[in-house]
Amino acid sequence: MFDSVSTDIPISQGDIIDRCPIFRLLPENVAVDLNASPDRLLIRGIIPTQACDIAQEKTTRIVIAQVYPAKFVVESNILSASVVRDRMTRGLVYGWYFFPASKSPEIPESVIDLRDLHTIHRSIIQRLVAGGNRVARFVTPYREHLAQQFSVTYSRIGLPEPYVSEP
Repeated sequence: MFDSVSTDIPISQGDIIDRCPIFRLLPENVAVDLNASPDRLLIRGIIPTQACDIAQEKTTRIVIAQVYPAKFVVESNILSASVVRDRMTRGLVYGWYFFPASKSPEIPESVIDLRDLHTIHRSIIQRLVAGGNRVARFVTPYREHLAQQFSVTYSRIGLPEPYVSEP
């Protein structure tokens, strides 16, 4: 499912990057102070930006989706173990993507929150990769499977009202 990729290989879709800097307001309660300075976090992320857009340098900003160890998501009560083990592994949980553990490269069972997206300038991602922060890269067909889940998350057609059905 993964390849280890050397630091001299250009960035691409499906790259898992450690220590991606993101900024966000972390509200402690319902009232968010819009004048507060955002917190700086270093996350593990994956690139869902299309490989062709990156390779042809059509974008200067790269989309990063946050990656969590599955164990953290369960222990934090974000999702139940049964949801992760059953529904998520079958791709039935909106906005989440599961991938299994790997021994080489060493990666724990993880989930991607496709709803928690950030954009990072391409040069920052390139510096992270040059510094050895690329953990691995999804290989085909897993990279395309992830891209499909990303597409499903954001390309739904909203209908004005639900269909009426006969009892």
